[in-house]
Amino acid sequence: MVVETVISGGTIATHEGTFEGSIAMDDGRIVAVGEAAALPEAETVVDATDRIVMPGVVDPHVHIDETDVQVGTYESETRAAALGGVTTVIDFAWQDGLYVDDLDADATLGDCIDVKRERGERGIVDFSFHGTLSREDDASFAEMETALAKGVTSFKLFLAEYEGTGIGRGFVDRVFRRLAENGAVGVVHSEDPSTCERLTAEARAQGRDDPEVFPATRPDYTEALAVESVARLAAETGAKYYNVHTTCRDAADALARFQEDGSTIRGETCPHFLVFDESVFAEQGNLPLITPPLRTLDDVESLFEALGDGVLNTIATDHCVYTRESKTSVPWWDSPRGANGVQHSLELVHREAVVERGFSYPFLVRAMSTTPARTFGMPQKGTLEPGTDADVVIFDPDAPHRISASDGASHADFSIYDGLPVSGRVEKTFVRGELVADDGEIVCDDGHGQFLEREIPDWSG
Repeated sequence: MVVETVISGGTIATHEGTFEGSIAMDDGRIVAVGEAAALPEAETVVDATDRIVMPGVVDPHVHIDETDVQVGTYESETRAAALGGVTTVIDFAWQDGLYVDDLDADATLGDCIDVKRERGERGIVDFSFHGTLSREDDASFAEMETALAKGVTSFKLFLAEYEGTGIGRGFVDRVFRRLAENGAVGVVHSEDPSTCERLTAEARAQGRDDPEVFPATRPDYTEALAVESVARLAAETGAKYYNVHTTCRDAADALARFQEDGSTIRGETCPHFLVFDESVFAEQGNLPLITPPLRTLDDVESLFEALGDGVLNTIATDHCVYTRESKTSVPWWDSPRGANGVQHSLELVHREAVVERGFSYPFLVRAMSTTPARTFGMPQKGTLEPGTDADVVIFDPDAPHRISASDGASHADFSIYDGLPVSGRVEKTFVRGELVADDGEIVCDDGHGQFLEREIPDWSG
């Protein structure tokens, strides 16, 4: 037997450990993992000496091709993903045609899934969606059923108000009960909207037009208050609750109080919350406006503590694609929230967690590949087990460089990480066995990406 590709001579990192070995890939799947001499012959042998060979990153929180303000397409943003070792992304599909051109206000969640699936298949990495529920009515439950039938097994809810997307806790309770019935996942943006709105209005009335005031308008207790209430609803209903973009000690502590067995409540944080604290606003102005906001140095360290303890178990980017002008030409209260980061997430987390704080490579794989894949029902992703998709990254851990916004493949024309030193880089990225990124260049055609119909996830282990 001759296989298509063998990656030979690297340090293989899985969620369980590291070892020296090789990987054989054929027909889009991993065929075997072990000593090079025991593997079949290959048409192509890739030398990974002195490199880390790991599963492709699974980023379960990206925003692509949304609104007339965001400028990213699936072609551009999946190129950025591939260059950063990200082989699978989960984007969002919306009710009522929200944030998607060519859809009008009576569009259903199923309509949006169909439109965005067609667009996603123009990209080069694999993808799926969270269905976003923004309307409090019985019809939303029928739309949930349609989404489930299309392989969308998680649903996003906003407690914070974003152009008509926010819903109340009473409806969250109803949704969670329905989620518990079918085993799907509730993905929640947790901030207390009324308090944030009041504090924002007060800051504006005082003439505080400097973006440094932004964290004080959405303080940590507004996040913790919402997280605690949603976690309680999840505990009462038995629903799977995944808290997105956890930023602070108080919010992580709120999650921990309800994680008696860890089976129904999980949380993510993001690279920007691990890299920056609120002092960056003085230097970068509106560019790092992200919701919830960047917080204190103590909060940064608390997130690493929560990752180490397993209170938080996933790192995702919340990748959003804006231009510098759209972020900076308006006062902070009108500036769009979010920043791009999918091209640099792996190298940033490697620097902050592995190099600076001594976290292991298996931790890196768990937090960025295996756990998000398992959390959202993708058993074929985030692993190097034979028979699974051959999504593989070759990472050079000793390649110091500085991040440069000018090298970004994203349609965003800035990076909040511009000039930041990192200690490693992605050398090669394979998606289902095909080399898509090689030494900083995209080497495959658009259209390689496939939509993933996800399973109902098992959170018992």
